[in-house]
Amino acid sequence: MPSDRPASPLSSPLSSSTPANDEFASNAFPHALGDIHFRMLVDAVQDYAIFMLDPDGRVASWNRGAQNIKGYAGQEIIGHHFSVFYTPDDVAAAKPRTELALAASEGHIEDEGWRVRKDGSRFWANVTITAIHAPDGTLRGFAKVTRDMTDRLRLIELQHASALSLHVQSAREDERTRIARELHDDLGQQLVALKMDVAALGQTADDSKTARQPIEQTIALQAQIDSIIASARRIAGGLRPPMLDDLGLGAATEWLAEEFRNRYRLAVTVRNEVDQLVLSPTAATAIFRIVQEALTNVTRHAEATRVRVEMRVVQDEFRMHIEDNGKGTTLDRSRSKQNFGLLGMQERVRQLHGQATFDSAPGDGFRIDISLPVDAVKANQGGNQGIATPPYR
Repeated sequence: MPSDRPASPLSSPLSSSTPANDEFASNAFPHALGDIHFRMLVDAVQDYAIFMLDPDGRVASWNRGAQNIKGYAGQEIIGHHFSVFYTPDDVAAAKPRTELALAASEGHIEDEGWRVRKDGSRFWANVTITAIHAPDGTLRGFAKVTRDMTDRLRLIELQHASALSLHVQSAREDERTRIARELHDDLGQQLVALKMDVAALGQTADDSKTARQPIEQTIALQAQIDSIIASARRIAGGLRPPMLDDLGLGAATEWLAEEFRNRYRLAVTVRNEVDQLVLSPTAATAIFRIVQEALTNVTRHAEATRVRVEMRVVQDEFRMHIEDNGKGTTLDRSRSKQNFGLLGMQERVRQLHGQATFDSAPGDGFRIDISLPVDAVKANQGGNQGIATPPYR
């Protein structure tokens, strides 16, 4: 059995003349390659590497697809062992020899794995090896077909990453909801009870005509508790506004706009024309987070004084437009952290099978346009999506 260690096809190339190549191939496969029309057909295939190996695993023929995928010209590779296409780890594990032995015993094998091009780069390949026998049963060699599956692998990895992103996003939203409820229900109620106790102490002190200083202290303490309660409610609302679950998207967006008006003196106007569209919880949350991220980006980067948010339904699409009057930016050259916010918006929109476009220029503000299929955002009327009561609108 020949060694798997490849001799470099570039160190001692076979003559590049066509007669030499044809003679080698004819000696290896006097019958299989005899039909000139079939050979022309194989050579014309450019998306698959289709070539022959002799019984020892040396390359005996080469087509255009093989050159496109692997990078070798025919005169560089014919006559060399096919193990040059395998990774060093696979060669050390004798994978090329094992595959030929399996193909010889079973007639046909299929494999997927990393392969190596002439330039040393790797690609993910789907490989089939078929044993070729003479009429008397003698092994004449192997037919090998290789397809570059790198793009498909990347697509699968992207789909896995997208599914993971959706899972992480859902888990994060659930955790936000839990923390918000604890802040609002548990801590908030305790603070309210504490405030009532302090107020009762103040009333007792006032009734007993004790010194005015303790009364003033209780009044100051109540003011501090009021401030803590307001902060807890604001933090809880930022994590997960209760009205998104209780009153729907429209009310939650109005609340968000009011928060930005009060905290940042930003003139935010909301035009909501989608109240009649019953949204799924997933869609309502995603749209709310997009608005929240857009307003956050405005306060961090835009230096704007006005923001307009519009939501409407046009035919079978939910459309949202967000525009500010800030300093704008050059989108294709921007490398600021703001881009991560835009990527987050795009991912949310993509998960709802929609499209997001961004438009801006220096001195011309920033515009975001979101388009989502109504079928992707509306609630299932059968009620199996865990829709809140009342429905998200």
